[in-house]
Amino acid sequence: MSRRTTYEIVLRGHPSVRLLRPLVDDFAIDAVADGTTRLIGIVGDPAHLHGIVAHLTSVNLEIVSITPAHPPHNDTTSKGTS
Repeated sequence: MSRRTTYEIVLRGHPSVRLLRPLVDDFAIDAVADGTTRLIGIVGDPAHLHGIVAHLTSVNLEIVSITPAHPPHNDTTSKGTS
């Protein structure tokens, strides 16, 4: 059984919502000031990720990166004297 993984997909530019419509329900979409668009969402398995990439490339969007997104690390070690 595949483990669901949260991915961050970065696209060059700021595509219209029409092009991203198939992803709107599953991904948070953020237009970044550096000229990229960041999509963050849960991908169920490799076939699901392949389908997302196929859609993005079929509408001529340039993918900058695809990486597993890790939650922020909370340092729980003590930082001082008690």
